[in-house]
Amino acid sequence: MLSDVVKQQIQSAYSGFLNRKQLKPRYGQRLMVAEIAKALAGITMDAEGKRTSDNHVCVVEAGTGTGKTLAYLIAVMPLAKMLEKKVVLATATVALQDQIVNKDIPDLLRNSDLSFTYALAKGRGRYLCLSKLDRLMTPGQDVGSTLALWEDLQTYAVDKHEAELYRAMDNAIEARKWDGDRDSWPDGIDDFTWRRVTNDHRGCTGRNCGFYEDCPFYFARNDIYRSDLIVANHDLVLADLALGGGMVLPAPEDTIYIFDEGHHLPDKALSHFSCSTQLRSAQHWLAELVRMLESMVATAGSDSLGAMALQQVQALQGDLAESLGLLHLALAPLADQTEQVESDNGRLVYRFKDGVVPLELRDQVSLLEPMTQTLVKQLQLVVDWLTEGMEGKRSDITKPDAEAWSPLMSTQLARAEAMLTVWQRFQQLDDEAKAPVARWLTFVEGGQGGDVELAACPVLASDVLARYVWNRAFAAIVTSATLMALGNFDRFRFRAGVPAGSGFFLVPSPFDYQVAGKIRVPRQACDPSDYSRHTAAILDYLERSWATVPGTLVLFSSRRQMEDVFEQLPEERQAAVLMQGKLGKGEIVRRHKAQVDQDDASVIFGLASFAEGIDLPGDYCSRVVIARLPFSVPEDPVDATLAEWIQKRGGNPFMQIAVPDAAIKLKQAVGRLLRTEADRGEVVILDRRLIDKRYGKLLLDSLPPFPLVRD
Repeated sequence: MLSDVVKQQIQSAYSGFLNRKQLKPRYGQRLMVAEIAKALAGITMDAEGKRTSDNHVCVVEAGTGTGKTLAYLIAVMPLAKMLEKKVVLATATVALQDQIVNKDIPDLLRNSDLSFTYALAKGRGRYLCLSKLDRLMTPGQDVGSTLALWEDLQTYAVDKHEAELYRAMDNAIEARKWDGDRDSWPDGIDDFTWRRVTNDHRGCTGRNCGFYEDCPFYFARNDIYRSDLIVANHDLVLADLALGGGMVLPAPEDTIYIFDEGHHLPDKALSHFSCSTQLRSAQHWLAELVRMLESMVATAGSDSLGAMALQQVQALQGDLAESLGLLHLALAPLADQTEQVESDNGRLVYRFKDGVVPLELRDQVSLLEPMTQTLVKQLQLVVDWLTEGMEGKRSDITKPDAEAWSPLMSTQLARAEAMLTVWQRFQQLDDEAKAPVARWLTFVEGGQGGDVELAACPVLASDVLARYVWNRAFAAIVTSATLMALGNFDRFRFRAGVPAGSGFFLVPSPFDYQVAGKIRVPRQACDPSDYSRHTAAILDYLERSWATVPGTLVLFSSRRQMEDVFEQLPEERQAAVLMQGKLGKGEIVRRHKAQVDQDDASVIFGLASFAEGIDLPGDYCSRVVIARLPFSVPEDPVDATLAEWIQKRGGNPFMQIAVPDAAIKLKQAVGRLLRTEADRGEVVILDRRLIDKRYGKLLLDSLPPFPLVRD
């Protein structure tokens, strides 16, 4: 029940914010505040404050311009304080995370009577590891010298530019002019260069590290523990929950989660619980692992526990490497039995039908499992031994050497565990009553010649999210502008597996779509199955409409077609096009805005990543051109396995997967047009199927109610 006191706090905060900002109330925003508050107030608890009901998930679709951030913060924060719960707000993109932390929350606190503390939470990988930086800065040090030598010989040779950068980082940390956060470093840092000086939960030695007291990550983590609201991202929340919860973020049972950009959540969950390993690469890694252990034993001594583990791994390496080679030989012929090619890099993919691996291959994989389990056991013993060494409980390794080797050996343990997971997934037989696991092979070319990658991934995130998120969270709010497909929430319910008692709400947009724009299907539009004709139609339309509006965004479903259209444009037209792949996304947006500000027409050519998360209000985007309806290419092993499963159950994969997925993507693309209530423009769709096919009407009906114009 929503108490009068909390109800008054929410109403006062909302009206006070609007009055101080001189804003008019939005019906959709008020409705969103009310529905979220009502949902949270309806959760029942026991005497210890634990949830006892299953009505704790609230799903809200709210279009652009609703003011979602303000709505959910005003609804949630007073209730969270009353319930004595923490709030974790997770976004899918860095851009929205930065906007919430740097703009929306300070604005709310400044212009309302709400009072709460907040912090930004990031994974360890965004923070500098002082221990790693120290080793890179002083490769000739005595402590862990064999480790330093081994790292230099393997991958840690530092060039002049990197050495200067690391010195600058060290000086900035020392002078307290930098907090060790990658995102706050003034210049961009190459991924490889950054990986050398950061860490993950496996490589971090925590309180046993000599730099613990000054660690940037743990400094930031202290702010998290003290805060009422923690702003994170989907990946960090899922990673924390997969580790058991409460490792970096608050315990899920005492947390109200807000998942903004929530349509990404199922795909994010799948990526966290997929696994893969390459066979030939694993053979080379085993050889390196032995050399690594030999280097470690050289610092510890031949009578150490590490030396005993080395003997076990040396004895194991030959048999495991031989079995990996035999499996590689058995799988290599399957490359000739598939015509499926990954569109991005041209690699051959062999997918096991229904996710079922043949018995003879399961038997061969089963030979690898006990050997890999032994490897995991030995590496776990090494990690435990090093941990005890750091705590001063061992006499057969010094504390500095244990501290130096622990992060590296923890990383090797993680790789061995990941390999073991692949063997287990490839042997498992799925429950026929549940959605299967997709299993496939990818044939790759690398520095060591041809390789075979084994991969497995659940086809639905429903079970994963139910187990790690919905069943454990005290409450969860999921919101986005694109949660509904074809007029209902069935797609999200199916993929995310939200509890049966969840509430689903649609919040109306403040935009007047009948006045603000239109959807146009021009006469050039044709069926894109005729590639040459469709490409010519795009070129013809662009030529006829060139420079008639200041800012144009052209969205392609195919990189090949985008590049073909660009190549066939006249040179003077090419000069005005900013194409994805030639420049970074941020630089494209910056140059585009600069050209429009100078009264020069500018055109962006982009793929799927430009269909969402890009904000071009006003003249920056007064026309969105969609080359073709965004149906997924039927090459993804996960989608293909899901389609097989639906078909076996008597369903229609095209209508249950392909069309709803396309509806979501099309809605995201169309959403680039109107970003504020003052925006005006048109969406041009150069795909005749929108008006010729039966499913075209379903797609149209799922879009904002723009008038449809057919040339």
